[in-house]
Amino acid sequence: MKIEEVKSTTRQQRIASHSHIKGLGLNEEGLADRSSSGLVGQDAAREAGGIVVELIKSKKMAGRAILLAGPPGTGKTAIALAIAQELGPRVPFCPMVGSEVYSSEVKKTEILMENFRRSIGLRIKETKEVWEGEVTEISPQEQEDQYGGSGKTVTSVIIGLKTAKGTKQLRLDPTIFESIQKEKVSIGDIIYIEASSGNVKRVGRSDAYATEFDLEAEEYVPIPKGDVHKKKEIIQDVTLHDLDMANAKPQGGKDFLSMMGQIMKPKKTEITEKLRAEINKVVNRYIDQGIAELVPGVLFIDEVHMLDIECFTYLNRALESPLSPIVILATNRGITTIRGTEIQAPHGIPQDLLDRLLIIRTMPYSLAEIVEIIAIRASAEGLSMEEEALAHFGYIGSQTTLRYVMQLLTPSRIIAETNGRDKICQGDVEEAGKLFFHGKQSAQILREQADQYIS
Repeated sequence: MKIEEVKSTTRQQRIASHSHIKGLGLNEEGLADRSSSGLVGQDAAREAGGIVVELIKSKKMAGRAILLAGPPGTGKTAIALAIAQELGPRVPFCPMVGSEVYSSEVKKTEILMENFRRSIGLRIKETKEVWEGEVTEISPQEQEDQYGGSGKTVTSVIIGLKTAKGTKQLRLDPTIFESIQKEKVSIGDIIYIEASSGNVKRVGRSDAYATEFDLEAEEYVPIPKGDVHKKKEIIQDVTLHDLDMANAKPQGGKDFLSMMGQIMKPKKTEITEKLRAEINKVVNRYIDQGIAELVPGVLFIDEVHMLDIECFTYLNRALESPLSPIVILATNRGITTIRGTEIQAPHGIPQDLLDRLLIIRTMPYSLAEIVEIIAIRASAEGLSMEEEALAHFGYIGSQTTLRYVMQLLTPSRIIAETNGRDKICQGDVEEAGKLFFHGKQSAQILREQADQYIS
């Protein structure tokens, strides 16, 4: 028999371009540390991002937009992702690129609206009446089939539930018995039954049975402390887009025609304005009653200069809606033409929208900062290198771009491993630089060898 040791069954995450970003890296006073949470430099932009986070958390930023403007490779996307990290996992963050709006299936404004509603969360608090405890008995009550069949039908089921305070016997409907069978509930399991809907949820196995079998792969939970019959608060997080989709696609019947209708439907359909208005009414009613709480998230639109005048006009109106998320725009363009017009404007954004924006500027990195960023990135990718190699990486980054030098890290490691070394040395970096050109080199070669290319 062959037995092999498995190191880990957890899925290995891919290293993405911003995997090292963990937050804005600000201290308690809101000032930026030189290097913290994966971010280096850009002190003013990070501190401005910290103020934005505070405004969002205090719910005083609805319907406002921010523009991150700066040269390519100065950390605009990194700062937007850091803001999302600071807000936490419960605040919706929806990233998109300006060119995503150009679809052959759906209108531009529909895609913008979809992403707007993906960025607005709704925290629904429900107080449900439940019966909870450890199952001590499951006794189905049967009777002869009234239609003259040979089998028996279940008329009701008696369930015994035990908590630390006491035990109770419940007589339940036969439909609840079906739910119990689906959940594979057995004696010794901890379950709860919702009084209003009759839904049965199996929580786990009682920890009193933890030592019964050595190889029983179960999640053991302690026996509930309170009464068997209690009120329990359940919190659900959904986005407005989830509500739109749930109401736009009601489940059809089980007949052949409705099944064919679902198959033949196009992949993407537009949600009507009327349906959204109805959902907004219900949401507002829930908020007024205190059942739900609105969680305005963040919509991040990268390469915002790719949007056209129609999209910009739509953004103007959408930002004034009471159900509006915080919109963070990013661009690396200077004075450029607004798409769909012949008008020149800063960042390719119309003047009336530009007036609504708080603009955060990102600055080019210094040589020392580039070296520090490369060191952080190398540790995120699990690379080790000599000091000379790190210094050479920094020099290349100052002459070219930060993106190019980041992309040279892994090829340099592969060259070092091919040469039988664990650490990257300066020679490996130089060899990788000869194999892979950067934008400026490529442009220079095109100029020098223009006669050999088709133009």
